[in-house]
Amino acid sequence: MGISRGHHNGLKTALLFGGMWAVLLGIWALVGNGSSSLLILFCGVGLVSTALGYWNSASIAIRSMQAYPVTEQDQPAMYRIVRELSATANQPMPKLYVSPTAAPNAFATGRNPQNAAVCCTEGILQLLDERELRGVLGHELMHVYNRDILTASVASGIAGVISTVAQFLLFFGGGRDRNSANPLVAILIALLAPLASAIIQMSISRTREYDADEDGAALTGDPLALASALQKLESGTRRAPLPDTPKLENVSHLMIANPFGGTVRSLLATHPPMDKRIERLRRMAGGPVTYY
Repeated sequence: MGISRGHHNGLKTALLFGGMWAVLLGIWALVGNGSSSLLILFCGVGLVSTALGYWNSASIAIRSMQAYPVTEQDQPAMYRIVRELSATANQPMPKLYVSPTAAPNAFATGRNPQNAAVCCTEGILQLLDERELRGVLGHELMHVYNRDILTASVASGIAGVISTVAQFLLFFGGGRDRNSANPLVAILIALLAPLASAIIQMSISRTREYDADEDGAALTGDPLALASALQKLESGTRRAPLPDTPKLENVSHLMIANPFGGTVRSLLATHPPMDKRIERLRRMAGGPVTYY
């Protein structure tokens, strides 16, 4: 199924990736002293870590949320909605899970549509009506169909390489060659490069959320249902947030709403502001969308 977008988030994502590579190549110029061996080494390590994270993305996320698989008898509404939307998109139906937490949220993971999983918390199943749940599940399915898990894994891998190179730069001060960069400049770049990388990585995450909102609404044909669900989730996650632990922090970017509660409006936020997402969906239902 082809989904046409009224904006160019694919191009935005490509440009953001370009920014990450620019940061990496910029600090390599200081570290490598013209040698490609270090860059190859760092990128090789990043490639391996990215592949491992991508291949195991579903099991890592499911374990982190202590989710359990459900049958059609357990969750008939989830099965009915996901089966219908998967058929509409001409894609295989993912495995369905439920996480035993009152915190209302949902996420999708898996390396491709054939190995995908969609998980809802018990809290979101209690909070939303079936129409709103359909909007949320459409959003999550589009993360899978848009290969956003791959995008997030690659962004994380590049960010990891940048952090590693920056640490090398911090320890060795730009190299010992007399023609190397000023050690103070090297240290400054070593401190700022990971921050710049993190900002770009979170920008990619927010861009993909906007995409999943719009594409999910196109899949369901009901943008107002998702808008209504997001409005409930904004207050619901504040009332019942997940504990902010390292394990959950690592999978929080997968979730449809900031799982730790509160309104986050920073460059390091993994999710766009909820009010902007809701406005886009409402405008999508009645006319042109305003982009931020």
